Amino acid sequence: MASVSDPAAPLWRAAQVFRLLSWVYALVFQLSKNAELARPVLGWVLFGGLTGWSVVCAVGYLRGFGRRRAWVLAEVAVVVALMSSTPLVASQAWTLANQTWPTTLWATNAVVSAAILAGPVAGMLTGLIVMGTAAALKGSISVDLVRTPTILIELAVGLAVGMAASTARRAHDELERATRLAAALAERERLSREVHDGVMQVLALVSRRGREIGGPAVQLAEAAGEQERALRRLISERSDAVSADATEASSAVTDLGARLHKYESDRVAVSLPATAVQLDTPVADEVLAAVVNVLTNVERHAGPDAHAFVLLEDLGDAVVVSIRDDGPGIPPGRLAEAEEQGRVGVSKSIVGRMRALGGEALLTTSEGGGTEWELTVPRTLRRPA
Repeated sequence: MASVSDPAAPLWRAAQVFRLLSWVYALVFQLSKNAELARPVLGWVLFGGLTGWSVVCAVGYLRGFGRRRAWVLAEVAVVVALMSSTPLVASQAWTLANQTWPTTLWATNAVVSAAILAGPVAGMLTGLIVMGTAAALKGSISVDLVRTPTILIELAVGLAVGMAASTARRAHDELERATRLAAALAERERLSREVHDGVMQVLALVSRRGREIGGPAVQLAEAAGEQERALRRLISERSDAVSADATEASSAVTDLGARLHKYESDRVAVSLPATAVQLDTPVADEVLAAVVNVLTNVERHAGPDAHAFVLLEDLGDAVVVSIRDDGPGIPPGRLAEAEEQGRVGVSKSIVGRMRALGGEALLTTSEGGGTEWELTVPRTLRRPA
């Protein structure tokens, strides 16, 4: 039996309404033409079989157990067989002057079923089979599509119904995937809150108190700080993975805020906008590399007690990342001296990288007053002149 969540279920139900209407039309045709048939009694016997098969198909498709390939192939075979029985109940002259018994409209049910089950290609192929059977009985193929557009109608039915079924299944798959990802994200948020309220707060307290006590407690404080940072990275990485799946992000764009959040720790505070900050992935990679270089400099040169504060701003046509620290600052002339010595971390990895993106990197510092970098990059990549 088909799943109760079959996205094409409404189409199957609508198809059975069409089946009922086509049966009524076939009945009217039988009543009006039966006297003209060569074997009218046999015509009614076959029509009884048609009626029984219509009921069986309607029940199978409505209940779901008929929504499989073997069943639809059986329906196509029955339709072709009943159409092929036309010479048994009618003369050749009648066959040439009328539509194939038991009407092309009723035979279209097979086209509809195939299209719902397997898509537009299967629906159109079934339409060609139905019309090919009719053409074989008449001994010719009508090419006057203006007077007899039946073949176009059959193909259009197969195409339209098949596309509707395929679209319904794709939409259903996307909805289920989004639901699963939403549930995963909610669970991640719940776990992160529990970890933050429990383990990470304790680790942060141990790290802070250990440094205040000094002595052997410093080693314990460093271990606690490392574990806290590891937990934060783990939670952030899981968040990035779920967010990437939820938005079906390709390699074209990425959320810079989610990637910056990974670097938050007891010494690095990250402030982000409420919404995602999307950038072209190559641009985001370069900005992130510059930020990492700045944070590395803070860790190496600002002292063990220094803290860094990262702020991400989305200005619409540009994105700004500010990194400020409360370290001792950079003495005047120190950067120029470092560049002369061949140490080009600032000039190449930060300033040069931002200029290559068409942006800029501004440094504000004073001895004893900390440092602040402001990295600005335009949303539309442009090369400097």
